[in-house]
Amino acid sequence: MRHLPDILYNFHWVREGEAARSSQAHFGGLSGLMRRHGLKAIVNLRGENSDLSWWRYERRVCEKLGAGHFDTMLDSRKLPLRPMLVRLVEVFDEAPRPFLLKCSGGQDRTGLAAALYLIHRDGWSARDRAEQQFAAFPYLHFPKKHQRWLKAFVAFAQEEAGGRPLADWIRNEYDPVRLAGWLMQHGLGDGFKRIFDKPVRSRWQL
Repeated sequence: MRHLPDILYNFHWVREGEAARSSQAHFGGLSGLMRRHGLKAIVNLRGENSDLSWWRYERRVCEKLGAGHFDTMLDSRKLPLRPMLVRLVEVFDEAPRPFLLKCSGGQDRTGLAAALYLIHRDGWSARDRAEQQFAAFPYLHFPKKHQRWLKAFVAFAQEEAGGRPLADWIRNEYDPVRLAGWLMQHGLGDGFKRIFDKPVRSRWQL
């Protein structure tokens, strides 16, 4: 039976004992979540936001527990730049295990990061398992119009990589302009907003 906080925070293992995923753990629940599952690091997909209370709280909890905290940046509606994905795969290797992948709701950006982690770890044979990270249930991924590129990214990446490891392809060849063109060719021209330019905060962030 799942703990209530795990349900509240959309917590799931990507690979048990190695990598997990969740939403932002508001209302003081982060410490308990990390202790209960033995998490040794957080991979924050919302970028460094040192002036916001949620980010400072997250860092304080990690410092108190002796856990690592790694900032990366993804936007669920904008296609990532190469350095953004390079940073993500670097963190996959740097973060102590088990680590927690989290964004705001644990549904969209977290799904992409979890999918890429599985492929980075296990190769392209993990594509089916990776695409399951975008399931409506149990992960609550119900993509809006400009979020449909997220799941499609996996197919694009495999096609473009041509069997090479994901990290090598990202570091040397990934191009968001090519991704945009591929999406248009596959009927997903409206499945993204634009190529990433700068972070945009919700006015409700504190």
